[in-house]
Amino acid sequence: MKTNFLLFGVLAVAFFACGGGNVDVIPTEDPACAQSFDTTFEAIEEVVFVGNGCTVEQCHGSAQTAGLDLRPGQAWESLFDVPAQGSNRRRVVPGSPNRSELYLKLLAGAGEPLPGRAVISGRGMPVGGAPVPEEQIEVVRKWIEVGASKEGVIGDNVEGNSESLGEVLGVCLPPSTPIGVTPLAVPAVEEGVQLAMPPYVLEAASEVEVCFASYYDFTEQVPERYKTPDGKSFYINQTQLRMDPHSHHYVLTHSGLDESWVDHPAWGRWTCFGGAREGTVCDPVQADACGEGMCASEAMHTVACAGFGPPELPIDVAVNSIGGPSREGYFAERPLKGILIHNLHGFNLAGRPHAVNARTNLYFTDDRRYLGRVATDSSNVFKPAGQPPFTEQIHCGTHVAPADEELYRMTSHTHALGGYFWVEDPDGNVIYESFHYADPVMQDYDPPLRFPSSDPARRTLRYCAVYNNGVTADGEPDPYSVTRASNMPERAACTPIACTKGQIGASCRGVDDDATCDSSPGAGDGECDACAITAGVTTKNEMFILIPFYGKPVAGD
Repeated sequence: MKTNFLLFGVLAVAFFACGGGNVDVIPTEDPACAQSFDTTFEAIEEVVFVGNGCTVEQCHGSAQTAGLDLRPGQAWESLFDVPAQGSNRRRVVPGSPNRSELYLKLLAGAGEPLPGRAVISGRGMPVGGAPVPEEQIEVVRKWIEVGASKEGVIGDNVEGNSESLGEVLGVCLPPSTPIGVTPLAVPAVEEGVQLAMPPYVLEAASEVEVCFASYYDFTEQVPERYKTPDGKSFYINQTQLRMDPHSHHYVLTHSGLDESWVDHPAWGRWTCFGGAREGTVCDPVQADACGEGMCASEAMHTVACAGFGPPELPIDVAVNSIGGPSREGYFAERPLKGILIHNLHGFNLAGRPHAVNARTNLYFTDDRRYLGRVATDSSNVFKPAGQPPFTEQIHCGTHVAPADEELYRMTSHTHALGGYFWVEDPDGNVIYESFHYADPVMQDYDPPLRFPSSDPARRTLRYCAVYNNGVTADGEPDPYSVTRASNMPERAACTPIACTKGQIGASCRGVDDDATCDSSPGAGDGECDACAITAGVTTKNEMFILIPFYGKPVAGD
């Protein structure tokens, strides 16, 4: 089973990883550090694995129980994208803690509930020893979430992290670096094909959303048995995506346009991205036009590709995803060639530029019993907007399932303020739960759920999520996690209505009203900076989206 599902036409939350792994490391020379490490993973090896007894000889040391070696210098090769014994999961799936056996076993060992009703093989880790501390498990989760790289340093550049991971582990690490890890291998000829994103350079300390196009042609690569009768498309099932973790989302869609459209002026100038011919003009239809680089259109800074591409055929990134259903017996048809649209919302909070890379593998199938589709429900996408600062509220919506299809998978999408997300069936039973916005649970149903009633009320699903706009665990105002005008990116804004310094939580009226927040008249210690939740696509705004996957038996089956 291949993993890392690329959602058909939705925001493919992309704390997945790919690309080069050669990162410049700044040595740590702080004499106050009891332990110093050059990379985050080296710290995890020593503090989490060695420190909790996982590397003793009879466990995952020289005995390599279950084939797993967690000793320093050996652990990464034994974990990264390696199948777990006794399970259909992999030990570490880069970008997805919830599908990583290592993370699930650490949770189970600590007595914590497993996401997505997951079941592990054997017992939790460590066996027979004290549970790994919760904060250390969280470090492992964040390491996997941003690509599980052997190199590089993750720290304050990880969203939702209020302190460096070095501080959490009690060690010293160098400043955070851009992260890039091992790219996906190209599938075998008889198994599938690979699509690559032209490498896009994110400047240091930047956040952008861009759209650009590329061209592909798999006519000669796809075996005849997997082609549709008209010879224009091919059948796929599994999809696998891995990309650098400097992205809030990456959506890859087919534009519906063939090679006759590549000369349209809307694309701008086609040039080489990456390689020795970087920046030179290229012909996108010519396979080797850029050597080791890739030919792509000019990039447009735009949200969800609005205004990008030929105006007579506007691009819609919510449809025509290149991905497949990734479930046995289900299939999708995808064009053998055409113009692809890459929608990247990237951020680089490190101190130097980074070329983001992504690889998408499409795997062939001749098991075509059910036609699969995603039915992204954005009807309540901006419902949390307007929630006041320093409040925690629940927002809910409804979704009517089709009577003639079966629900085989469910996931969700919020931004950083979104917490617990759940879905109830028409009888009020909870059928979906997710707890972290950056790695939402991908819940599979086996057997699939069916709602065949002619009464829409008996097919209505209720979905809800908790949004925390600046409230601590004990109910106090938290000026660090609240929506703040000073933290908004260039293309997002809000009007402050509450104080973040001085009289924290008190009402105020805009960025020029700091004096109202002073702890006492004239103290000069006030700050009016807290905002209501705003709607939008940046990670500082919020969204509320349900993403169900449906299948329908093909005619005659």
